[in-house]
Amino acid sequence: LIGPHHTMPPVPESQKKKAKAAEKGKATAKDALKAKKQQHKKLRTLAFQRAEKYAAQYARMEASEIAERRAAKANGNLFVPAEPKLAFVIRIRGINGVSPRTKKILQLLRLRQIHNGVFVKLNKATIHMLRLVEPYIAYGYPNLKSVRELVYKRGFGKINGQRIPLYDNKLIDTQLGRNTNIKCVEDIIHELFTVGPNFKKVNNFMWPYKLSCPLGGFKTITKHFIQGGDAGNREQFINGLIRSMN
Repeated sequence: LIGPHHTMPPVPESQKKKAKAAEKGKATAKDALKAKKQQHKKLRTLAFQRAEKYAAQYARMEASEIAERRAAKANGNLFVPAEPKLAFVIRIRGINGVSPRTKKILQLLRLRQIHNGVFVKLNKATIHMLRLVEPYIAYGYPNLKSVRELVYKRGFGKINGQRIPLYDNKLIDTQLGRNTNIKCVEDIIHELFTVGPNFKKVNNFMWPYKLSCPLGGFKTITKHFIQGGDAGNREQFINGLIRSMN
């Protein structure tokens, strides 16, 4: 007990420094949390605005195609839609009896496992590659709904060589926002669907889509689609296969 004539011992200098450092650390953490919340809010607002903008753009594209079809029909002409720019490719067969060239092409397409799927930009070189490996893949031209469902449900990013789920737009902003204008999931969907200028970067960032077995199974993987099987190009009918495997 301290008597009436005794004074409190002085606080050690080290303890004062510790208390001061702790206060400073708390203030810094508070500022960092506030800045983080502001950044999240900004990203959320941006994502919402871009989603609205893209929805309006998709609606205009669809309305324009319908108008062109009707105009062609009214004039007694045939409407020829534009050549597809995007394909979704799914590997449907394993490695037994695969030639070295076929194996190499499947590796270049990043289709190393059965039921893996990837988006491919269609040009002369990629179309030739797809034709060479047709017996081992099913592919076609996905619509907006298929692209959106694949990215939202099966979309994983390649971050430091790891397969990370896209649970936050901040991950996308950190990985792609510096060099491109890709800030959120809707940006990724738009870039893939429209095959934009940053398609290669976005597609390489996305891990190959690991799909389930199709509901009800495949018909015959050894036959081409036009012969009643599953392999090869099925054009717009790939969307039904994606639904059954997603």
